[in-house]
Amino acid sequence: MIKGIDLSLMFGPGIPFAAPRGVIDALQSVKVEENAGETPSGFELGFALEKNSPLNTLFLLAGGAALPILRVALIATISGRAETLINGVVTKTDLTPGSGSNPATLTVTGKDLCATMEYFDFSGLPYPAMPPFARVNLVLAKYAWLGVIPQVIPSLEGPPLPTDKIPRHKDNDLDYIRTLAHEAGYTFFFKPGPAPATSVAYWGPDIRIGKVQSALTMESGVPTNAEELSFTFNKDGLAIPIVFIQNALTKAPIPVPIPGAIPFQPPIGAIPPLPPRIERLKNTANLNPFEALQRGFAFAARNMDAVEGRGRIDVLRYGQIVHARSLIGVRGAGAAFDGTHYVDSVSHDLSRGSYKQSFTLKRSGLLPTQSSVPA
Repeated sequence: MIKGIDLSLMFGPGIPFAAPRGVIDALQSVKVEENAGETPSGFELGFALEKNSPLNTLFLLAGGAALPILRVALIATISGRAETLINGVVTKTDLTPGSGSNPATLTVTGKDLCATMEYFDFSGLPYPAMPPFARVNLVLAKYAWLGVIPQVIPSLEGPPLPTDKIPRHKDNDLDYIRTLAHEAGYTFFFKPGPAPATSVAYWGPDIRIGKVQSALTMESGVPTNAEELSFTFNKDGLAIPIVFIQNALTKAPIPVPIPGAIPFQPPIGAIPPLPPRIERLKNTANLNPFEALQRGFAFAARNMDAVEGRGRIDVLRYGQIVHARSLIGVRGAGAAFDGTHYVDSVSHDLSRGSYKQSFTLKRSGLLPTQSSVPA
């Protein structure tokens, strides 16, 4: 158990700076949504607005057209270790007038830096002889001034010959990068850090390996650190994907079923269920065999989780901050659900003297693959 958490707020046009004392004193509540997959992370800040508060100026700046990008960064310091909760931009402000002795309330909401990639449409921009990962790097280079650090994993697709086709940009930058990620079986998201005003833009496979966070413990007396924890098992959404590879000589499509074992997602459930249906993937026969198999593995990765968990913790009791897109241990939930799980989403809820987190977990099967998890 820890005694407390220090929260730092930075904001400003283009480059965020430390908020003045008056703004920090007016901050009443903080909510941060941290999601995996294509759902962007977001935040909501609640301020008590006095008549002479500098937040009046902040409200005018956020609502005016002179500053289209107002940056916000939130940093939580726990046990001497600073962790960036969100690095984003303001998208909406709401002002609720006060009544009687109650001050007015200013609510500032926003998203991570993916919101800045939706402003302009660059459709038609050519990318001659550039494979998908090179195009992604070129697109992300425009956002280096916002502290964006690209982390791009090359896909199996090679560079197209300019005599055959020249790829062209479609829609805004965010939609185009997500389209390239979907075609490659990849995911794209922003991860705040490592510095407060920076974010890592990850384009690559959804990897479920790495360090396991300390275990969530239920019904175990003194070691119990989770306030709520429940699990469900549902295999109705699972499917065995089948891709079609065209024979170069006969032009006949050859069906290839994709196994449940994903190379970059080792199983974290010992007994996966048998999928109840078969899904035939369309538009794979016109791809080369490597690209077709890549589409199949990507579909299997998105539709392999039969176990879903939901819970809530007090960070002050748990001792650290739970992050999405990572692994975490579970104890005391029963033999079927104990072991390692993947954290799919996390909701941070902070107020003075309180830091709660709600989260969702998922994994492919029942029973743990390891005999123990980190305490």
